[in-house]
Amino acid sequence: MVSGKSLIRSGNRRGTRTGKSVAAEGRLGRSAEPVVCEQCGAVLVNRTWRRDHRVTHTLLERATWKSCPACRQVQGQEYLGRVLIRGAFVAGNEDVIRRRVSNVAARADFTQPLRRVVSVDRIEGGLEVLTTSQKLAHRIVHELKKAFRGRASYDWSDDGSLLARWDREEPGAAAQPRRAGQLR
Repeated sequence: MVSGKSLIRSGNRRGTRTGKSVAAEGRLGRSAEPVVCEQCGAVLVNRTWRRDHRVTHTLLERATWKSCPACRQVQGQEYLGRVLIRGAFVAGNEDVIRRRVSNVAARADFTQPLRRVVSVDRIEGGLEVLTTSQKLAHRIVHELKKAFRGRASYDWSDDGSLLARWDREEPGAAAQPRRAGQLR
């Protein structure tokens, strides 16, 4: 008889979800597929929203037209990720930081259209970025730290939201983002 840890672990299902439902389906109910978003053009097929899905005439004839969860969140100003960008560095380099945030959001939006930036607002001492997902907020702070150094911290709450902070106190003259392979 062959025994290993995989057989032992496979019998322990304590703490796991029983169904394979997506979190949004629990709140809104499952939609008949395919669904095309009226506002952004994302397509729901095989229980996932994608932008890179091939859209054919037969798919469009069968499709239901609704707003995707991300469009509803942006419209209602609902967010699951909040990024606070603070420090003396932000004042002199706000445009570079905003460009980095928009580049990270654009990259995420292409493959995962439910991850979007809800708003980017100037607050006292820095910027506040609201996102539709925790993961995008985490990724934004990670990319800011990778590009401009500084400190990052993450606080997850029980309601499923993330408060991510990035700050850099040095008032550097002009932002020089680090490139791949560049040493400092």
